[in-house]
Amino acid sequence: MTETPENRLKRLTMRSMRRGIKEMDIILMRYADARLAAMDAAQLDAYEALLEENDQDLYQWVSGQRPAPEALRPLITDISQVACNP
Repeated sequence: MTETPENRLKRLTMRSMRRGIKEMDIILMRYADARLAAMDAAQLDAYEALLEENDQDLYQWVSGQRPAPEALRPLITDISQVACNP
């Protein structure tokens, strides 16, 4: 059975808010609320791959403490701009 687009968005939203560390829950939930509904399938694939990364690494990349891997850099930059600025 193939996952519907609506179910995929719900699943990715849940994965965004149940990360493990509260800071990433907040950051990724803000990002999911702002961007997921407008993403195409390829963008959702990239976001889903990002969700496989370790929270500590993600936090350091998003906060600028360490550079993100080249492949993730555009998405990490967008997350930082959307979810980390008041």
